[in-house]
Amino acid sequence: MPAMHPRTGVVDVGRVDGNAAAGPLSELFCFDVTMAVGECGHCGDRSPLAEAAAELDDDGVIVLCRACGHTMFTYVHSAAGRSLQLTGLRSLTVS
Repeated sequence: MPAMHPRTGVVDVGRVDGNAAAGPLSELFCFDVTMAVGECGHCGDRSPLAEAAAELDDDGVIVLCRACGHTMFTYVHSAAGRSLQLTGLRSLTVS
């Protein structure tokens, strides 16, 4: 059972580096997305997604900018389907 923050009651999903997004995102991309360079739409930082922060739970992953902490994109999978929201990602460059 996930741990809850004692003061806020928010479930702690655990934060790890962006490499953790590789598994879930392999359902959508046919390349190693962690090697792609993402540009944050908030601060403009450009770095490989492997260096981003990722919050994981059973429903998907939220990828956060390593520099400013804003959400770059969210991937959710459920019985209803898969959803990729790129709200804070200015660009994604694959070499």
